[in-house]
Amino acid sequence: MLLLVACLIAMLTRRWGLPYSVGLVAAGVMIAFVPNAPSLPLSRDLIFNIFLPPLVFEAALHLEWTRFRRELPVTLLLSFAGVALAAAVVAMGMHALAGWSWIGATLFGVLIAATDPVSVIASFREIKVEPRLSMLVESESLLNDAVVAVAFAVLAAIAVGASTSAMSVAPAFLWTLFGAIVVGGATSGLVLLIAGRTSDHLVEITLTTIAAYGSFLVAEHVHASGVLASLTAGLVIGNFGRLGSISDEGRDYVLSFWEYAAFLANSFVFILIGMSVAAQPIHEAGLATAAAAMGLVLLGRLVAVYPLASLFRWSSLAVSTAYQHVLFWGGLRGALALALSLALPATVPERQAIIVTAFIVVAFSIFVQGLTMPRLVAWLRLGASPPKPAA
Repeated sequence: MLLLVACLIAMLTRRWGLPYSVGLVAAGVMIAFVPNAPSLPLSRDLIFNIFLPPLVFEAALHLEWTRFRRELPVTLLLSFAGVALAAAVVAMGMHALAGWSWIGATLFGVLIAATDPVSVIASFREIKVEPRLSMLVESESLLNDAVVAVAFAVLAAIAVGASTSAMSVAPAFLWTLFGAIVVGGATSGLVLLIAGRTSDHLVEITLTTIAAYGSFLVAEHVHASGVLASLTAGLVIGNFGRLGSISDEGRDYVLSFWEYAAFLANSFVFILIGMSVAAQPIHEAGLATAAAAMGLVLLGRLVAVYPLASLFRWSSLAVSTAYQHVLFWGGLRGALALALSLALPATVPERQAIIVTAFIVVAFSIFVQGLTMPRLVAWLRLGASPPKPAA
């Protein structure tokens, strides 16, 4: 039933010129109110272990290493310093305005600060913006998971009574980053070594599936960033696989398979988000708390984008004002924030309020920001130019 709904929504939204993700979430909300509808709870394990690996890996397959490396100074600054600034703004605001404890407000600030790779990539694939802008937005959303993962883990440990110090946090932070890169690089290197000994496209597809899920799950198992490991694996296979390890005939099959896998994962994620939003006791959050959270999240994103982007004003990596507008408004939240909110320790006093508020912010992000992004891109004239017809 969900696959049929996804197909119909894809057909309708493309005919009407609406974002596919918005249509899926709306469909999920409606399904939740159908009598005897199936109950499919959204959980952190479901998002992390099933849906995120193919989405991150497929996105990384299409990233060109030379362009990705060129934009690293910008994307790293936005991913790390930007997340820290955004989290601080939200944490201080929720503590002052909603009266949440410092630990609860800070956990919420961290989990909601990172832009979601699922929502961002799905949205910008449909809008088809200029190549550099797409690279900046997608790369940042893929990279900023690393800082959120370690910050959330440290804060969650504090919430259950663990003591932390700079001596213990720094190694964990470095391992989250470099451990993930090592796992992703080793997994993809092994896969390419084996793939170079076959030209069977079915075997090649299977090996890339092992790389996507294997790198993600192994990294998560050793407390590194699964998203960063899968990103590394996708970058390696996408850029070095074309040198001969993946056959010329098999490359098209591999790309087509991962395009379909991403379509399936996106479809299920957004439908389940809609069903979960409808199931949440939204009224428990309170209108004032929800409004404060949405405003603070936008303010945090504003503080993260414009001042940091201005640091590159006089360099070859200058980010135009129009690009900054899209980076600000296109910082969508989604499955990642929901997964982390559902993983909050029971000892956090505002746990239920944080979960409900996270769902409200995600719904606002998808419906309001997601629906208006195409108009903003068109108004700023940042859409990718269509290819010229052959002579």
